[in-house]
Amino acid sequence: MSVHLVPDGLAGERVDAAAARMTGLSRSRVAELITDSLVLLNGEVVGKSTRVAAGDLLELEIPAPREAVVVPREVEGIRIVHDDADIVVVDKPAGVAAHPSLGWDGPDVVSHLAAAGFRISTSGAAERRGIVQRLDVGTSGLMVVAKSEPAYTALKRAFRDREVEKIYHTLVQGHPDPFTGTIDAPIARHPGHDWKMAIIDGGRHSVTHYETLEAFRAATLLQVHLETGRTHQIRVHMAAIKHPCVGDPLYGGDPVLAARLGLERQWLHAVELSFVHPGTGEWATYTSPLPDDLARALEIVAAA
Repeated sequence: MSVHLVPDGLAGERVDAAAARMTGLSRSRVAELITDSLVLLNGEVVGKSTRVAAGDLLELEIPAPREAVVVPREVEGIRIVHDDADIVVVDKPAGVAAHPSLGWDGPDVVSHLAAAGFRISTSGAAERRGIVQRLDVGTSGLMVVAKSEPAYTALKRAFRDREVEKIYHTLVQGHPDPFTGTIDAPIARHPGHDWKMAIIDGGRHSVTHYETLEAFRAATLLQVHLETGRTHQIRVHMAAIKHPCVGDPLYGGDPVLAARLGLERQWLHAVELSFVHPGTGEWATYTSPLPDDLARALEIVAAA
């Protein structure tokens, strides 16, 4: 049970909005709890349009999340870039998740590794064992998975302490001004959507550095260096400066342009990943070429 007293600053707000602000849940998730009669205001079941007053007692019963299950199955298109006793570096195609999750029935990296006979770290939640970083389903490129327990601990710390170099290439609409810059804006879950992120005051500190590689008539190819690693960070930050990733309608991408380029996902690829190898102690760098769909789109936009 999550129990809260409504502060003065939320007096007069709808209960779904107030509960979302106080708990960090999305409004849609709070609305689901209200529908299931799991939200009480001063001991009474409420509707989501009920208004709260300062000092009201708000109680939410939040069911424990069910665990996703790892079902071993090999995934066509996953490329093993590097494999040793401590880590496996994977080149993930678009359309593949990092790990199983509730609501996702598609392929994922963890299930592929299990089917292919890789023994990975047992650290982490059952469905995310060995996972020290994630890429969006629609983003292709490099990710590292820990195989040994020491590697898991070392890589989690390295990502936490920003000791990992993560470089992406993205094609964005229009021409960013300036051509090279830094976006420093906090990111949190969108208040109305469980599956979308947004720039929100009080969100998690998020910093993206970008530089122009080549400018075309309708779009610009950027190299992006992530200082932090928030969910959807590049997509949210590019949209914030009014230059969304091409092929990303969730964050403002033009579907007409995406169709012209033959894109069915955002033009975003993790091209390089570097870190201190947890086994050897040496700096290691791994690279990934552009997948065919992004390369074709780039050729089309360059020829326009």
